[in-house]
Parts: sequence; C-alpha cells; structure tokens
Amino acid sequence: MKTILNVVGASLLMLTACSTPKSADEAFIRENIENAVAQHTIQTDIIEQSGKILNPRTIKDGKIVYVPLEDWCSGFFPGNMWLTYELTGDKKWLPLAEKYTEDLDSVKYLKWHHDVGFMIGCSYLNGYRFAEKEEYKDVIVEAAKSLSTRFRPGAGVIQSWDADKGWQGTRGWMCPVIIDNMMNLELLFEATNLTGDSTFYNIAVKHADTTLKHQFRDDNSSYHVIDYNPQTGEVRHKHTAQGYAHESAWARGQAWGLYGYTVCYRYTKDKKYLDMAQNIYNFIFNNKNLPEDLVPYWDYDAPNIPNEPRDVSSAACTASALYELNGYLPNNGYKKVADEIMVNLSSPAYRAEVGTNGNFILMHSVGSIPHNAEIDVPLNYADYYFLEALMRKRNIENNNCFSTNCLTQK
Repeated sequence: MKTILNVVGASLLMLTACSTPKSADEAFIRENIENAVAQHTIQTDIIEQSGKILNPRTIKDGKIVYVPLEDWCSGFFPGNMWLTYELTGDKKWLPLAEKYTEDLDSVKYLKWHHDVGFMIGCSYLNGYRFAEKEEYKDVIVEAAKSLSTRFRPGAGVIQSWDADKGWQGTRGWMCPVIIDNMMNLELLFEATNLTGDSTFYNIAVKHADTTLKHQFRDDNSSYHVIDYNPQTGEVRHKHTAQGYAHESAWARGQAWGLYGYTVCYRYTKDKKYLDMAQNIYNFIFNNKNLPEDLVPYWDYDAPNIPNEPRDVSSAACTASALYELNGYLPNNGYKKVADEIMVNLSSPAYRAEVGTNGNFILMHSVGSIPHNAEIDVPLNYADYYFLEALMRKRNIENNNCFSTNCLTQK
C-alpha cells in the first residue's frame, strides 16, 4: 500500500507543478484525502478485526492508546469517520461512522465535565449534518441539556471542571472555566436551532460574553483557566493548567479562542465576536515566537524556544477556523494563511507515512507538558481539525462560496 501511495503522491506533485492554481488545489485536496483513507483503512481494519468498538486517541510507547467513551476525546475518531465519509462520498465509511458514533449514546447524560460539546458535536452533530440522521437530534439536544446543568448564573459561565475531583481538586478553585469551553458552545447553539428553545442560545451567549470580558489579556492572548466565585462572578484566579505559566500564552488555548469566537459569530452575527476572532488572529500571527512554517510551539512563551515541542493540533484547529473566518471577512488574507498552514501540515515534517504513527494522519502534537502527558505524539483531535479544514477548503474551492453552508455541505 505504501509503495502505491508513494507513486500516487509523486504523480500528484508533478501534476501540481504543471497545472493551473485551481488544478493544484484539487490535486492537493485529492492527495490528502487518499492519504487519510489509507491511514483510516488500516486503523479501522485493526478495530474491526478486534470484534470490539475501540476508540484511538494517541500512541504511547509505540502502541495505540484507546479511550473509554467518557474520555473527552472520544468524539474525535467517530468525527474523523464522518469527515472521511463526507470527503470521499464512499459509503464504506457510513456504517463505521454510525457504529462508532452510536457507541457514545450515553454521553448525552454526562454532567460532570463540559466536554460533551466536543464528544457529541464531533460525532452526532456531524452525523446529523452529513447523513441527515434525524434520529440523532434527540441525542444532541439531551447532551445540550446536560451541558446546561453546568451553567452558573451568578458568574454567567459554564463551569468546565468540578473543583473537588482529581488534580483539579488540589488547586483551590471554586468554579474553573477554561478557554477550551468556547469549543462546546456550538452544541448549545445547534440545540436552539433544533428545538426553538432559546435557553441554550442564551447560555452560550452569556458564557461567550463573560469569557470575552475576563479570559483575555490586553495583547489579546488568553489565560487558560479563570476561576470564578460561582455565586458572585468575582474572578478569584487567572491560571494555567496545560500552559507553561499563568501569564504565558498556551498555543492550543489561542486556537480554541479563535475557533470559538468565529463559531459564535456564525450563530449570532454579533460583530464583537468577529472582532475578538480577529484580535486573536493578530496575536497569533504577529507573535515573534511563531515559527516560519506557522506551526506553533506548545506555548508561545515556553522558555527553550526554538528547542520546544511543536503543537500540530493548534495549527490544524487554527487553519479550520481561518477558513470559516475568511467566509465572513474574505479580503483579509485568512484563506491564504490557512492554505499555507495546510501545505506545511501535509509535508513530511508533520504528516506521517502510511502505516506508521499508529495510523494517525499527523505527527508532533502536545497534550499537556505540565502533566507530562502526550508530548510529541499524534492526537485524534489534530487529525479531526485537519480533516475539517480540508473539507472546508474543498467546499470553498468547489463552490467559490463563503456562506456558512459551505462549511458543512458539498
């Protein structure tokens, strides 16, 4: 398989060099789809041969790490199946996407952390969008209800973590809110679209507004963790958990913010969210420590730059967000930057050879260096946002369209 793909890849590179820019884009997209199909074929063959439903998240000591359904990353691999189905149109991927997604059904009742937006959004919501799975509506709405139980009206935020459990219980927090939570608001917005119940929408907007007020520094970088008094809304601490230091700019946190506020603009058309997305963009791409290839170090203030690990997951998420942001502001160069990121991520420096890397697409991501976890490894969410960005690029190139529908439909 590897030999065949190398020949295909070489042919596509020759085509790219000798073709019009439009043909070059088509060849780039096609070659990346073929690469993803090859990796996912190996990955799903392993799963199917096991007779179990396994959910790959990363690798450790050269072995694939599978996670339980309550893991915050459990929705990304099913999401990758939906994106592969959407990118290829090959019905081979549909039953796999359905099976891996529907294994997560009980997540809709999960109330002890905020990540149901990732878990159900990437799986069930994509199934609803790409395959018109009407039966998925109830799961999406129930998950939004579960997420809403974490809303603290006195503070105007959705509490991210329980403050009395695990390592979080050692920090002295009362109501910790992390910038990652911006990624979960899409589930609430969609629940309002599906039900007509504005409660979900209002919670999402209030959380976005409170986060905008307290989570960002004057330079438009974000803190990772803001700890609130849940009754009064007083800010008790401004901290990090996965970044280098409390006052540093954790790379993936900046990507979460950019993506999250772009999504908020999609649903509300409130210009302040669009402005915030642009401000975060300016912080990222004017940062003196951003490498020339636009794949950031795991923290923009990490002490040993340039000898620090890169975080491909941040770059992939940023690229996907920029394709959407370009749809709202098409004359600001956002697509050009996203295209550059995607070309770099598709190079041998970051994209693994087929059959290697635990059969994940991208190498060199970082989970949490302070926790000594997932350092310089593949991560299923890096692949997810890479494939989402590829889908968005394809839709824009094919349709010459910048509406929201281009983000999720052919």
